[in-house]
Amino acid sequence: MADIKASFDRKANRRGAARLAAVQALYQMEISGAGVNDVFAEFDSHWLGNEVEGDRYLPAEAAFFRDVVAGVVRDQVRIDPLIDDALSKGWPLKRIAAILRAVLRAGSYELEHRKDIPARVVVSEYVDVAHAFVENEEAGMVNAVLDQIARRFRAAEFTR
Repeated sequence: MADIKASFDRKANRRGAARLAAVQALYQMEISGAGVNDVFAEFDSHWLGNEVEGDRYLPAEAAFFRDVVAGVVRDQVRIDPLIDDALSKGWPLKRIAAILRAVLRAGSYELEHRKDIPARVVVSEYVDVAHAFVENEEAGMVNAVLDQIARRFRAAEFTR
């Protein structure tokens, strides 16, 4: 039993690290204009599971990282209006900090496309990622927006 829990914890930690890396990659792409292949190459060689500037990064599930980043890039034209609809009126996505846009886009992508992961887990994980970059108020906004999007894509999970 302990081996099953340890295996699950390692997988969860690798997924959490992949989510954090995906948000960082999406942010970097928006700020620098880098392409997805350049970001994949940089993250594969320098970030995922390595030490950077004295910080040790957890090994990330590389396939999951790539799925989230590539999926957001592919579907961003459709994802952004969903996020805009979930935001308070008067605060369109373009007025939100770039790092929060990356968190919301990654979370929205995962809620729509990764049905193998419970919606509440996805929302909670991206709120945790947001806490790495912003204060509680902004992380609360991430929670509220992703919760609305989760209920849109996965209403059945919330009616049980």
